[in-house]
Amino acid sequence: MTDCLFCRIVAGDIPSETVHETETTVAFKDINPAAPLHVLVVPRRHIDDAAAVAPEDGPVLADMLVAARAVAEAAGVAGPDRGYRLIFNVGPDAMNSVPHLHLHVLGGEPLKGHFAAA
Repeated sequence: MTDCLFCRIVAGDIPSETVHETETTVAFKDINPAAPLHVLVVPRRHIDDAAAVAPEDGPVLADMLVAARAVAEAAGVAGPDRGYRLIFNVGPDAMNSVPHLHLHVLGGEPLKGHFAAA
């Protein structure tokens, strides 16, 4: 999609600070970070959001999760004494502002928010 911000980043038309790439994903730093580590993992192929994921998208979702783990490991937050958060947002109530599936990788400090400890 030529008007999609993340499709344009994937295509290289808009610069980003890429931290990890695979055949199916691109991971880049969020321009408005909510934590010391805040990276977005996006599929190279446009999918609107997590609500639009179909069964045939399973492999790309797995690739996104593997890429997110690689980002966390590279940032040093994936160890047993650390941790990171993965978030998919869907729709305006979740503050999803770019209609292209993306996985937030957050970490680098103890994370607070609306999530109970488990």
